[in-house]
Amino acid sequence: MANNFLLLSLSLIMATIVSSTSSADWNILNQKWRFKAEKTTKNLKTYCDSWRINVEVNNIRGFSVVPQECVDHVKKYMTSSQYKADSERAVEEVRLYLSSGCCTLKGDGKDSWIFDIDETLLSTIPYFKNHGFGGEKVNSSSLEAWMMESKAPALDHTRELFHEIKNRGIKIFLISSRKEFLRSSTVDNLVNVGYHGWTRLIMRGLDDEIMAARKYHSKVRQQLVDEGYRIWGILADQWSTFYGLPIPNRTFKLPNSIYYIA
Repeated sequence: MANNFLLLSLSLIMATIVSSTSSADWNILNQKWRFKAEKTTKNLKTYCDSWRINVEVNNIRGFSVVPQECVDHVKKYMTSSQYKADSERAVEEVRLYLSSGCCTLKGDGKDSWIFDIDETLLSTIPYFKNHGFGGEKVNSSSLEAWMMESKAPALDHTRELFHEIKNRGIKIFLISSRKEFLRSSTVDNLVNVGYHGWTRLIMRGLDDEIMAARKYHSKVRQQLVDEGYRIWGILADQWSTFYGLPIPNRTFKLPNSIYYIA
């Protein structure tokens, strides 16, 4: 009887250890799952899909690089029809929101909408195709040199939405984490690919460069509210664009699995 009890106790202890180890090994937020003996193409796709989704819902924050095993997966997604479909769905949700009677426009010139620029109006994917696609830390100097060439293509679905919102009589503010010295290049790029008629382009000045992106965007929104603007919505690809007060009426997130701006 004693031996049976001992065997049962040992079995329970081993089961607990195995259970704990299994749950710890597969932890997407800590990125501890490394597939070990069962590492297969199917498992890798499952892991990378899960990693990407947790980035999009803001469970994984502040990452500096895409996990090396997922770089090809992210590249395929960001250049795929699925990325385009996901982005178009987000834009369609904006249209549904605006047509739902959400916004009582007063026609006093104070109704406003905020757009981010990179991965919202313009795409930096051509740059990242040649620079690791998220698998290496972003080299700011290299990226800014590319931005100065004013060659970023437009995201067609947001360009259409941009003009639809503008034609409703809503003032458009472009709030970007790009630095002020890129203003001329950014304006040229936007105009060259079909954007025009925004009310104000706001970029980081010298004082803003040392400020976290979330604080910078919050500060600019507060300035707009102080000027009497009603912010009906924001479309952007970074969560940091939405943080803080004042809170807009609605926010809409576009997908971006390549980089994270805090």
